[in-house]
Amino acid sequence: MTHRTAAKALIVLATALTASGAALAQATTDAAAAAPAPNLTGNISLTTNYKFRGQDQDMLGKNDYAKTKGFKPAIQGGLDYAFGDSGFYVGSWNSSVNWLKGNSIEMDLYGGYKFKAGPLDMDVGALTYIYPGNSSGNTTELYVAGTYANETLGSFTAKYSHTVSKDYFGYAGNKAGSGLKGTNTGYLNLSYSKEIVPKVTLKAAVGYTNMSSDIRSLGYKSYVDYNVGASYDFGNGLSLAGSVQGANKKSSYLAVSNPGVDYGFGTFGQTTYSPNKARFILTLTKTL
Repeated sequence: MTHRTAAKALIVLATALTASGAALAQATTDAAAAAPAPNLTGNISLTTNYKFRGQDQDMLGKNDYAKTKGFKPAIQGGLDYAFGDSGFYVGSWNSSVNWLKGNSIEMDLYGGYKFKAGPLDMDVGALTYIYPGNSSGNTTELYVAGTYANETLGSFTAKYSHTVSKDYFGYAGNKAGSGLKGTNTGYLNLSYSKEIVPKVTLKAAVGYTNMSSDIRSLGYKSYVDYNVGASYDFGNGLSLAGSVQGANKKSSYLAVSNPGVDYGFGTFGQTTYSPNKARFILTLTKTL
């Protein structure tokens, strides 16, 4: 799909989603009345760029060289099911992606348990990232999170994810036979949100990826990512968020965007791009 075609598709879908918000909400209400499913929730989103832990998830362009455009639209959505008041839940979240040859979808499957611990809302579970067309990126993590919410101060969340699979999103090259592992890569994320005026919520987060020693031996450095922005609630489950997202250590994650010309005595004109580059991103979301 070309950028022009993708842009038109995103605009059309976003317009339709906005215009039909009330209708979708009514349809959902009618469906619930016919077949109650209070424990099932869903969401669908359109975003101008999908970044995961500060890194672009749409990287492959012409001849598999890196895309340098900031506009890389993606469609996303998921379903969650809570088992009554037990605290147990399962879910799936999916997104279009383009960073592994032969694959265009990310499928996340997860399950966990939520409970109260004094003033904290705790969440423990496991999550598997699956890339159906190229399993070299498959990754499994265990996570634990704690949230403290205060009407005056806002909501604070700390979450730690620990890799238990043999690789971490293909960085170690384990499936290709490198003999290296991404196991024990850790990710710590601290996030904050607060409604600053009616319908407008400030959101900020910072994360730290601690790569396994095997991945660091390949030159990939541990890095910090950030996400700062705000969202506006239109009502009926429809919201629009704008944020600046990116990460440091850009030079450790360079991909060739233009190979240049080889004159036999050297290559000239080669350019590179880092998926860690900061971008302003808009995301339209409808909860169902």
